[in-house]
Amino acid sequence: MEETLNQEEELRKSYDELCSLIASCTDETFIKSFFECIFSPSERKNFSERWLLVKELDSGVTQREIARKYNMSLCKITRGSKELQKKDSAFRRMLEILKSRK
Repeated sequence: MEETLNQEEELRKSYDELCSLIASCTDETFIKSFFECIFSPSERKNFSERWLLVKELDSGVTQREIARKYNMSLCKITRGSKELQKKDSAFRRMLEILKSRK
């Protein structure tokens, strides 16, 4: 049990460390290279799909239309929708950052 707790703590620290490093990096090409090293192609596809569906939801596309258009599960889309609707949604903040760049 203690070993499991130690592993969970190490994983949390590792996650926090990665988030901090990515937040401090301003080189988009380097971040893409890093993501190609750390994530498998299917993992990159998965998180890219999640971001795509959030942008689609934000633009008013229905969940069913997104599912049909991109061959995604309604479960995945519903999860994204619920996250987007949260009061302090990180998805919403990222969308605001994206919109401020345009």
